[in-house]
Amino acid sequence: MRNALHLLAGVFILSIFASCGSNKDLQARIPAQFSEVYYTYNSNGIQLNIPVTSIQDQRISLDAVYFHGMKSDLKKSEEKPNLYVADFRMGSGDMVMHEDPKEEYGNKPPQIPEKSPFEIEDDEAILVFTQNDQVKYYKLTGIVEKE
Repeated sequence: MRNALHLLAGVFILSIFASCGSNKDLQARIPAQFSEVYYTYNSNGIQLNIPVTSIQDQRISLDAVYFHGMKSDLKKSEEKPNLYVADFRMGSGDMVMHEDPKEEYGNKPPQIPEKSPFEIEDDEAILVFTQNDQVKYYKLTGIVEKE
């Protein structure tokens, strides 16, 4: 009986420590500054643009973003070095339909919806970044649509 109590207490303590390590909290600050974040619609879907005015590259890396019910990786723009871009495929682009399935190779399917770890509005996004080998989250607000 006594051993069973010790075992249950040990399992309880371990579960408390395990749940603390997996908590996801929004960061109030991030070692980067952004100008106006905006999105545009294109033939493939939505393109989210995150202009960075300053970033501490050696401290953090911008990895992904949740926006409009989807998640996409962030890529640094080749034309503008201070711009990070996320593409969300909506499946509305041109697709090759052919009786030979090999001819349809290269068609990109629409992205599968992926729920954000936090509740966000239509003009908000969750930025996923890595700092000191830890994944962290930051809420971008006031995102506008541009033509």
